[in-house]
Amino acid sequence: MARIDLADIAHAYGPKPQSEADYALKRIDLTFKQGGAYALLGPSGCGKTTMLNLMSGLLVPTEGSVLFDGIDVTEQTSEQRNIAQVFQFPVVYDTMTVYENLAFPLRNRRVDGAVLDARVRQIADMLDLTRALEQKARRLTADAKQKISLGRGLVRSDVSAMLFDEPLTVIDPQLKWQLRSQLKTLHRQVGNTMIYVTHDQTEALTFADTVIVMYDGRVVQVGTPEELFERPNHTFVGYFIGSPGMNVLPANVEGRTATVAGHPISLPRVYERLANARVELGVRPEFVKIATDGKGLPVRISRVDDVGRFKIARVRLVNHTLNVMVGEDVQLSGDSAAIEFDPSHLHIYADGELVEGRA
Repeated sequence: MARIDLADIAHAYGPKPQSEADYALKRIDLTFKQGGAYALLGPSGCGKTTMLNLMSGLLVPTEGSVLFDGIDVTEQTSEQRNIAQVFQFPVVYDTMTVYENLAFPLRNRRVDGAVLDARVRQIADMLDLTRALEQKARRLTADAKQKISLGRGLVRSDVSAMLFDEPLTVIDPQLKWQLRSQLKTLHRQVGNTMIYVTHDQTEALTFADTVIVMYDGRVVQVGTPEELFERPNHTFVGYFIGSPGMNVLPANVEGRTATVAGHPISLPRVYERLANARVELGVRPEFVKIATDGKGLPVRISRVDDVGRFKIARVRLVNHTLNVMVGEDVQLSGDSAAIEFDPSHLHIYADGELVEGRA
């Protein structure tokens, strides 16, 4: 396993990029610590797979360097970097049995005998492939073939890093949670550096200790799942993390007061006047509540969705729409209500970026 540094890296697919818009991956400095479990999270086209392929050696960056344990490997191949990579769609040898597919990476490295057999059977057991070991791969379903692909990536314990590019896309939904848990367990057991690309926040937050959120070719925040939820550094992170995502409302801010739709809201910190910027207040639905005493900001309820343990109320504050988490003990009647914000969980953003304020 290795520490991976992306040093001042950027990548464009076209020749001679002239402006930032020409880059699929904007300039990035990023470190993946040895033995860490990471997720690259973001929508399609944000640069996740590009970054992964730069680390694996499938792409050479337009600018910057890739370092493994401080050694420049920018021009090295995947084989020279000793990388294991699992792709979105199955890569298997149809004419081989499941056992032969899993054993293939080890045989290429002259691992043989009892060591090979034990490792193959360990991975097969983890992926629930033991009963299929003697079957030809061509007879299996797409999700079983993808489990073989996962197994081929996991069977080697000596790799610098294991890279996963949306590996559960073709997996039956009922198996996804199980496989994510097994990958997490394997990471704890072997301690390899693992980097997992996904657009699914649940996959990212349940697998990774550190999540890297990407948007439009940039890294907009690096943090633990808790940090991304509690303190989004960018409004995109607020939108993308959470279900539903963070409420973001246009605001005027000065001192310890934000004004939203003509209503003053007390803030936990002091802010200078933010001129010449798009200023917004962000608050997650979990930190907005229906005021049972009727005091608070007056809203109109447009819809209530019951999702089991709680309800999600869709409300309008003048011309702005918000989501509000409503507990089972709160009764809603009619279409009028009042809401309150938890002041300790209010965030202010200028042009999408978090503004710190001062105590």
